[in-house]
Amino acid sequence: MVETAYALYLAITLAITIWVARTLSKNGEVFLIECFGHDDRLAKSTNHLLVVGFYLVNIGFITLTLSLGAEPHTIPDAIRFLSGKVGLAVVVLGCMHFFNMGAIAHFGRKVNGWLGDQQERMVRA
Repeated sequence: MVETAYALYLAITLAITIWVARTLSKNGEVFLIECFGHDDRLAKSTNHLLVVGFYLVNIGFITLTLSLGAEPHTIPDAIRFLSGKVGLAVVVLGCMHFFNMGAIAHFGRKVNGWLGDQQERMVRA
């Protein structure tokens, strides 16, 4: 029972992490392009770096939480185990998403300002 619960936890949380990363990457690229003054190269590079960081943090969190809590020995224990651990992983994924969106919006405005300043200097020269 214990091994099955751990395997299910890993399978569910890793599948959710991969799905969320792909969805955010695919749909977030348009947002990044707009934030970075329509610089496709910068937006795609940033998008890739965000995905790598997203995977590292979430997979690290998922593996670290394997050792937390009591091991399940019955089916009801396994359900509680999975709901608690998967729920926590999903909440962390959601929090990371909102943190990233705020950071991107903040830094994107800065980069957009820098790009605008560079374009103004080029026009003046």
